[in-house]
Amino acid sequence: MYKIIDGRKIASEIRNEIAEEVAIIKSAGKKIPHLVAILVGNNGSSETYVANKVKDCEEVGFKSTVIRFENEVEEKTLLDKISELNNDTEVDGFIVQLPLPKHISENKVIEAIDPQKDADGFHPVNLGKMVIGLPGYLPATPYGIVELLKRYNIETAGKNCVVIGRSNIVGRPVSILLSQKGMDATVTVVHSRSKNIKDIIIKADIIIAAIGSPGFVTEDMVREGAVVIDVGATRVKSSDTKSGFKLVGDVDFEKVAPKCSYITPVPGGVGPMTRVSLLRNTLIAVRKD
Repeated sequence: MYKIIDGRKIASEIRNEIAEEVAIIKSAGKKIPHLVAILVGNNGSSETYVANKVKDCEEVGFKSTVIRFENEVEEKTLLDKISELNNDTEVDGFIVQLPLPKHISENKVIEAIDPQKDADGFHPVNLGKMVIGLPGYLPATPYGIVELLKRYNIETAGKNCVVIGRSNIVGRPVSILLSQKGMDATVTVVHSRSKNIKDIIIKADIIIAAIGSPGFVTEDMVREGAVVIDVGATRVKSSDTKSGFKLVGDVDFEKVAPKCSYITPVPGGVGPMTRVSLLRNTLIAVRKD
C-alpha cells in the first residue's frame, strides 16, 4: 500500500519552526521579517497562490505586502518598482509572481531583483551558489521537494532519479540538488526532445514530474515501489467544484499511486512546500542583517 507524502503537514511543521524563531526575534526587539509579493494582472492561479502566501506570513508572524499592477503595466514601471524594493531597508525579501504578461521579459525581471532579497531563489547569483554548493537562497520548489524527501526519510543515496522537465525554476535546479553530496542520487533529466522517455522513467526509483502536462505520467511508466513527486499544478475546468476549476498534476494519480511506495497528491503535496520555502529564504535574509 502506498503512502501519501503530505506536503501540508510538513509545511505546517516548518511554519511552526519559523514562527518560533520569529518570536525570538520579536522578543529581542529586532525587526520583524517583511516579505513582499508583486502581482501583475489577475491570473486565477497567481491570485490564489499570493493569497495563500499572505496567510502563511500571518501564521508565522511575518509582515507581508502585496503590490498589484494591471496586466498592461509597462516593463519599465515594473523594473522601477523592483529597484525601489531593492533599496527599501524595510523589505527583507520579495517575489515577482510568475508567469508575467508576454510583453515583459521574465529574465530581465528576475535579474533586476537584488540577490540578497530574492525570496524565490531564481536570481543567477543564487542559482550559481546552489550549483557549487555554497549556502544561499535555494529555488523554492526544488528546496521544498528535497525537504519532503528528507523529512519522510526517503533514501536518495545511489538511487536512480528521473526528473521530467528542464525548466530553470524546477527541473534543472532539483536535478542538481539531488545529485549533490548529502543527497547523492544518480540523476537523469528527460524533456520534450528525449527519446524513449518511457523506457528511461520506468527504471527510476524516484520520479520528479515537473513538465506541466496533466496526467503525463501513466501507470505503464512507473515501476513497482517507486517514489513519485508530482510538481504539476494545472487548472482545468471541472463541474465537481464550486469554482468550476480543479488542480491536476502531471501524474495520473488514481492509476499510478497503487504502484508506488510514496507519492505526493495534487493539491496538498509540493505546493505548500514551495510557499514555505519563501518564508525560509526571507528568514535567511533577516539573519544576515
